[in-house]
Amino acid sequence: MKPLIHTAAGETALIAFLIHLAGWCLAGPASAGGGQDFIRTMAAKSNWSSNATIHPMASLLSALVEGGSRTGDNEAGGDNSRALRKRRSVNSLYNGRSPLSTMTMMRVEGSATYAVQSSTSPAAGAAAVPAEPVVKRVSLGLLLPHTTFRVREYSKAVQAAMNSLRKQDLSFINSYRFQVSDIHTDMLKVNPSPTAILDMVCETFLKRNVSAILFLSNTELYGRNIAAAQYFLQLTNYLRIPVVAWNADNSGLEKRSAGNNLVIQLAPSASHQANAMLSLLKRYSWKQFSIVTSTVAGYREFIQAVSEAAYKFESHNSYKFKILGTVLVNNNASNLGSLLGTEARILLLYSTREEARSILKTAGQMGLTGDKYVWIVTQSVIGSTTESPPEFPVGMLGVHFETTDNQLTKSISTALKVFVNGVEGFHRESNASTLLSPKVSCEDSTSTSSRWAQGEQLFKYLQNVRIDVDPGRPSLEFDADGTRSSVELTIVNLQPSNSGGSGRELLWRQIGHWHSWKKDGLDIQDIVWPGHSHVPPEDGPDKFHLKVAFLEEPPFISIVPPDPVSGRCPVSHGVPCHVGNHVPLNGETDPGLFPARNVTQCCSGFCIDLLEKFSDDLGFTYELIRVDDPKFGTHVNGRWNGLMGALANRRVDMVMTSLTVNAEREHVADFTIPFMETGIAILVAKRTGIISPTAFLEPFDTASWLLVGVVAIQVAALAIFLFEWLSPSGYNMQLSAPTNQRFSLFRTYWLVWAILFQASVNIDCPKGFTSRFISNVWATFAVVFLAIYTANLAAFMITREEFYDLSGVEDPRLMSPKSHEPPFRFGTVSNTHTEATILRHYKEMHYHMRNYNLNEIRAGIEAVKRGELDAFLYDGAVLDYLVAQDEECRLLTVGSWYAMTGYGVAFPRGSKYVAPFNEKLLEYIENGDVDRLRRFWLTGVCKPYKEERQFSEPLSTEQFLSAFLLLLSGIGLAFLLLGLEHIYFHSIRPHLTSPTTGACCSLISINMGKSLTFRDAVFETQDRLKSHRCRDAICRLHLRRLNLQLDVTRKRIRQLEKQLGGGSNQYLGPTGNDKHQAIAEEKNVMECPATMRQPLDEIPEMETVL
Repeated sequence: MKPLIHTAAGETALIAFLIHLAGWCLAGPASAGGGQDFIRTMAAKSNWSSNATIHPMASLLSALVEGGSRTGDNEAGGDNSRALRKRRSVNSLYNGRSPLSTMTMMRVEGSATYAVQSSTSPAAGAAAVPAEPVVKRVSLGLLLPHTTFRVREYSKAVQAAMNSLRKQDLSFINSYRFQVSDIHTDMLKVNPSPTAILDMVCETFLKRNVSAILFLSNTELYGRNIAAAQYFLQLTNYLRIPVVAWNADNSGLEKRSAGNNLVIQLAPSASHQANAMLSLLKRYSWKQFSIVTSTVAGYREFIQAVSEAAYKFESHNSYKFKILGTVLVNNNASNLGSLLGTEARILLLYSTREEARSILKTAGQMGLTGDKYVWIVTQSVIGSTTESPPEFPVGMLGVHFETTDNQLTKSISTALKVFVNGVEGFHRESNASTLLSPKVSCEDSTSTSSRWAQGEQLFKYLQNVRIDVDPGRPSLEFDADGTRSSVELTIVNLQPSNSGGSGRELLWRQIGHWHSWKKDGLDIQDIVWPGHSHVPPEDGPDKFHLKVAFLEEPPFISIVPPDPVSGRCPVSHGVPCHVGNHVPLNGETDPGLFPARNVTQCCSGFCIDLLEKFSDDLGFTYELIRVDDPKFGTHVNGRWNGLMGALANRRVDMVMTSLTVNAEREHVADFTIPFMETGIAILVAKRTGIISPTAFLEPFDTASWLLVGVVAIQVAALAIFLFEWLSPSGYNMQLSAPTNQRFSLFRTYWLVWAILFQASVNIDCPKGFTSRFISNVWATFAVVFLAIYTANLAAFMITREEFYDLSGVEDPRLMSPKSHEPPFRFGTVSNTHTEATILRHYKEMHYHMRNYNLNEIRAGIEAVKRGELDAFLYDGAVLDYLVAQDEECRLLTVGSWYAMTGYGVAFPRGSKYVAPFNEKLLEYIENGDVDRLRRFWLTGVCKPYKEERQFSEPLSTEQFLSAFLLLLSGIGLAFLLLGLEHIYFHSIRPHLTSPTTGACCSLISINMGKSLTFRDAVFETQDRLKSHRCRDAICRLHLRRLNLQLDVTRKRIRQLEKQLGGGSNQYLGPTGNDKHQAIAEEKNVMECPATMRQPLDEIPEMETVL
């Protein structure tokens, strides 16, 4: 140790060490004995004690020993002045040499004061105050910038803050001791080594068990020199020791997630500065800007803060900012030239002050600091002085907060308030016995740990404090990331000095304030704008003028005449456009490029609305010119025609219409990204056809009809007849029909069909209960079937609309039109993208369709509707619109689109306007503007009045032609059945008749059974006579005659039956008596005079017969 002491550095270190122990020596005999012995030993071993005049160290040591002895004799609670006199004597002993470290002096002051306040002899203490239990301590670390002259101000600020806090009602004071002596202070040099920082943390703070550290610095270094502060924060964060910081250059410090960072930041952050900058932009309606940064620490955080602030403005204030780009300046700032090709006029700069000098010097040489450019800078560029370097241009704006020594001193009090209120909340809500003593060490030890487990818990209470500050301002609170919720920033403007000098000196002057807690928190006074202008510049370039060529094609562009009275275009009719003669640039004229007359019309449509939006956002004026050559443009005979010709010859600056993008056109023009997709579609017309002859059968398919006709009807008829044959009240299982039975199998079918179709005809009902129940079940089925059939029949009894259902361009009818008879007729518009595509890929198809091509799309549409063309090929987007707008609803597109492409905005090759138009168009597509325009202009339906007129027309014969066909078919089938009936009666019946057989046939048909047997015929005749009624006398005479003959016949039948029953097989015929009796009765009837005849209806016997 002796060689180190004899060096100058060793002397200073030893002096600091000894003076640091002064408080220990002055604390009294109870604690100073060991210190005094140590000092005496040091004095004895050194040569300072032998020659006090040569080296004042001997006198210093003697003074410390003497002072310690005298202090031990003082009474308890002695005067503070004695300790102060001892400190002055120590300083006087070292008079003439280099002054002591200010930090050391601060420690001496605190130690001496604390020693005088707390030193009492054991005996005196016991006599004066009863013994108290040892209370728990709360220790706090305070890290300040290294200084020589402001130690007293720091001490006064700490003492004043502690005095103010003692006035508060703090409950933790009863459980913890927290005094000035418990605040352990150290100072951080500008660029200390990592070892010095580690020693400071381990020796100064951890050994004193600090619960938190107050870290305050107003050095605005930002660059790599902040590595010391960064290392300190990382070290305390690892140890989980909370830090309450006030750092002027905090925007350059590394940011961590809110869950891992235990730092409370009192100074305004980069996010606050970004929000203040964007408030400036919003005030002057600047919506687009660029960011310029150097590689200064924290530049990524600044860019992110600006982006987040822009998003917040859009979501909360509905004010959308656009960041045109970010320029990361290299060493010589040469890449600032990239700003020249953009629209950036508002530039946000984040760098150090020295880097800003180089950046703005280069920007001035490039012309980026003129009266059309506004530079808005951060605190890191402004610094703590009002003076500015000569490279800074007049009119710059900046956001500023005070970083002076006085502000840092004030922040000590604020930081102490945050700590004390946080500890108060921790004490109230947690266990009162919890120790706020980390016991964290940098060395491996069983009694200590490397991280404080309760550090995060204390940090949460520090983060949740709420402290009332000045009246009229919001309380001091913190966000989740540890930054202040409410911040006030000063808006400054670089203005000429009024000192009357050369006039070239510029100073930062305060022109307003920004308050984060106010919605419109910006208060601005007079500003000197760049170039000493009195009005703010625009946020984009000056308005430029474009000549825009177009061709009308609804709905993209439609032309209507202007108002006949005013000659202007109403708002609903679009904008003025020239469809007449216009002299091209440089006075050149090109016959065929523009019309021969100068006529102004009104243009509207999808493209016009899109062009208006481009004009508003990009800031340009335009002139719409319609080319006279009504072609979109194809390459014919070595030159381009139509719109493409105007672009290729640079007669216009831009083409805005439904211009299709293809590879051939891209050779002579630059296109934007497509604003709408399209492809080649096929248009056909609906044709009215006739109703199918089987339309009445189409409500059900074949399987359904077979199920009803073959299964349901047959099963129902057989079931009804079967139950009638089995029923006792019916046939009772007899093979011949009973006398009063009028039901058979054929009549069952008649019943089933009559019920099925709800026919009002005379039918014979079954007599059995079961068969009648089955008939009701069938009737229920018939009701349901007929209801379904009727409901669906109307859809098939109307006129069919037929059309050519083409699959696409590759349909065989288009690929080989002449292979069909007649040949398929189709075409397109000449000199269009559709024709060029067909010519390139399908030459045979193009050779056929060129005879049907037309000059405009309207002519093609009418040709298809009149039947002159079978199909029309064109852009799908246009055809879909025309189909929707067709009044007769006769048009439709069929098949899939071919050669998918899109519509784009065209510019001459190498145009500088392509990039900004592309950027805007992407924005319109993303935010839905293009889709809204498309829904407005490209949707439509058939005209309602046309549909109503069609529904009110009477039905034509074609709409129920199938009913007539069904009737004719029925008549033809009836003739066939009539022929079969004649064949049966004349050819088949004579061979089947028999006196006894044929009874079984009555089960199938009663009439057939009667016609085949004599007996049944007789009984049928009798029944008919009984039911017959005559209306005159002659009929009654004939009827009586027939009745007499019938009686004779009955008698003869009975005689014959007796003979047959007696074994005789011969037919003997009527006897002579019978004949004579019948003849006599008949003659008697015929000879009776009419006047003497009694009316038959008055004879009771005759009524009985009748």
